[in-house]
Amino acid sequence: MGAVLIFASQFGLAQERVPLIPKPVKAIKQSSVFNLDKHTAINAGIGNSEKAVYYLQTEVLKHKLISLSISPQQTASTIKFTIVTNGIKNNGYQLLMSENLIEIKAANEEALFLGTVSLLQLIRQTPIVNQKIALNCWNIADEAYFGWRGFMLDESRHFFGKKKVKEILDWMAFYKLNKFHWHLTDQPGWRIEIKAYPRLTLVGGIGNHTDPAAPAQYYTQEDIKEIIRYAADRFIEVIPEIDMPGHATAANLAYPEFSGGGSPKYPEFTFNPGKEETYQYLTNILKEVDALFPSQMIHLGADEVHFGNQNWNTDASVQKLMKDKKFNDLKEVENYFIERMADSLKMMNNEVLGWDEVVESKLSTKNTTVFWWRHDKPEVLKKALEKGFKVVLCPRLPLYFDFVQDSTHRIGRKWAGAFVPLESVYSFPSSEINDLPKEKNQIRGIQANLWTESVTTVQQMDYLMFPRIAALAESAWTAPSEKEFSGFQQRLKSHLKLYASAGLYYFNPFYPKNSAEFLNPAQRENQLPDSEDLTNQEQQKK
Repeated sequence: MGAVLIFASQFGLAQERVPLIPKPVKAIKQSSVFNLDKHTAINAGIGNSEKAVYYLQTEVLKHKLISLSISPQQTASTIKFTIVTNGIKNNGYQLLMSENLIEIKAANEEALFLGTVSLLQLIRQTPIVNQKIALNCWNIADEAYFGWRGFMLDESRHFFGKKKVKEILDWMAFYKLNKFHWHLTDQPGWRIEIKAYPRLTLVGGIGNHTDPAAPAQYYTQEDIKEIIRYAADRFIEVIPEIDMPGHATAANLAYPEFSGGGSPKYPEFTFNPGKEETYQYLTNILKEVDALFPSQMIHLGADEVHFGNQNWNTDASVQKLMKDKKFNDLKEVENYFIERMADSLKMMNNEVLGWDEVVESKLSTKNTTVFWWRHDKPEVLKKALEKGFKVVLCPRLPLYFDFVQDSTHRIGRKWAGAFVPLESVYSFPSSEINDLPKEKNQIRGIQANLWTESVTTVQQMDYLMFPRIAALAESAWTAPSEKEFSGFQQRLKSHLKLYASAGLYYFNPFYPKNSAEFLNPAQRENQLPDSEDLTNQEQQKK
């Protein structure tokens, strides 16, 4: 925070509301105006700034139809990028604006990019008049509160494709979110090509949550590489999830020899932990996944295994494993399985990610991050921190975006009548979490999850994501002590106009009974039947 304090003393402490989401640490309005037009030059400076510069050029052209050129010289209207070696933290930036010069300063290109995003938000919210954008000048000093600022998309239940994923990545970049957790395998469909096992997609890719006979849909490895490159240009890491040992139905349809069976409600739900061949099979899959994703993190799922592990009670190979290892119950079998697969990831130099059920295992706390999702089990979060695990906070309430935003909404889920309004997202983490003792430094950040059982169209997805993604961004970026919901609401109003101009089917929290006001009649009628509150077991499902 040293650079921020220096900045504050240099420019004074008076602060007018800046129209940025997430809210910066410091933003001081200046009296001058910077006129951006086709004559404005970009000075890339000395250092690694190519991605940030190119992003600025392409986004201004895309949204304002203004072409900005790169010039080594400073002109009467210049945007300058500067890499500095001291005075600014690695994740911080400064945006300094005056009548003739805008300068973005940071210690590295990722932070330069974050400063560029702030400038682009100002540009996109300012109209063009006579081929010029008259930008009110601000001096901003900023840095992120959490390092992990994530969003998860489930594409097993319903598949949306590259175009929509790239659009999500664009909005994530716009709001400084930096982790895209991609849930690619589950019961309804296997969505990632594995060359060693082609039936995973050719057979396992058939169907979705609402239509088990839908034609196979999945991402080829070339698709995956394309999306990873697209995300990397926006400084977003893509983290794959290959769910195991449960949620394995689609894979087991393709390769039944590795199935551990299931239960009457969840048939063929598990991989078989009693067969040595299962571990080699899954390790081979993870090797291909590791070769595709540079993040060096793979999420193994490891949740809700009890839904469909009843067959383990009678499977000869599982029973032999239990006898040989002297396991007392199926939970010990589950832990053994995940520990074996974690060893495979360790050999690939990958960090292990898992849902909060892995807290009961003996996984290495040094190499494991736990995703706390069961909001009704705070004791699991406490135990994870006490054992020394790193944690990403993503509890159902309030960070499951498949839960409805308003009590009157019909598409989406509820938890015993509870739902996820905008303010609950904004107010997270709660004071109980913020007041955690020394374990607080183990919390890597927060993430919203969008499960897609109830999401069949991109319009429904947008309606669940927007504007809650903006509240998520501010909760992840801005220190809790600096957050103020009423100020966020005022800044959000101009962002709703951006959603409308982008053609998004978004929820308007200011006019909840008329939130589809920008849609044509056909779109307004695109609704599903009322969804009921989840019953006991369904409440556990993601």
